[in-house]
Amino acid sequence: MIPYPEIDPVIVHIGPLQLRWYGMMYVLGFVATYLLVRLQIRRFNLTWLAPHFENLNFVLIVSVVLGGRLGYVLFYNPAYYLRHPLEILATWQGGMSFHGAFLAMILAAIFFCRRHDLSFLATADVYVVTVPIGLGLGRLGNFLNNELHGRVTDVPWAMVFPGAGPEPRHPSQLYQSLLEGVVLFLILWFTAMGGKRRRPGTMLALFLLFYGIFRVTAELFRQPDPQIGFLFGFLTMGQLLSGIMIVAGLILLATRPKTNDR
Repeated sequence: MIPYPEIDPVIVHIGPLQLRWYGMMYVLGFVATYLLVRLQIRRFNLTWLAPHFENLNFVLIVSVVLGGRLGYVLFYNPAYYLRHPLEILATWQGGMSFHGAFLAMILAAIFFCRRHDLSFLATADVYVVTVPIGLGLGRLGNFLNNELHGRVTDVPWAMVFPGAGPEPRHPSQLYQSLLEGVVLFLILWFTAMGGKRRRPGTMLALFLLFYGIFRVTAELFRQPDPQIGFLFGFLTMGQLLSGIMIVAGLILLATRPKTNDR
């Protein structure tokens, strides 16, 4: 068994304000997306996207924060937040849904692209390859926040998490950081950087497919949210939502346009 590294989730106190590791992970993810999208714009001479780059980044950042929080409220704990509506704003306590954030990003990007006469699929292909960095960092934030614990196990690398009982558990946050972050990024980035011309929507479809597979797999080691438990006796909410992503990815792969629609 490996001892849980009890790291203070607060990096520094500035008067009544706190700078927390969880929030810092989001900032680092946004910065990584900014830099890597800009790199792609320059490398592939994406002159159609360059004038809209800054504004689209802002729109997507807002959609991630709002969609992530509202997704958690609606998908994972609606009863609690109906009783405590002011706590919906307490994002620093954790409680963000990737599926909610991703859905909000998709809707915001569709609206933005239509308004500025951009191809949604071509734009999504540029941005989506950077998303795993934020995902991986976010899971590290969950680990440092001592939340979203794994299931009880006897594997040698199990950890006893403070406040999660005396049983050793899978460090499932780290599993997710590796699969949804590192592995998924490497798959998408090296595919995108290969230089081969791809049909619009290819990278988005691959993201949907592989993220869904990795998330469904990682959820086998993660303790379901106690207020939900197992759906139908065996399925977690994360697996249900990720299964929908897998289906959507397969459909998009089969229906991608053959030519760029910019």
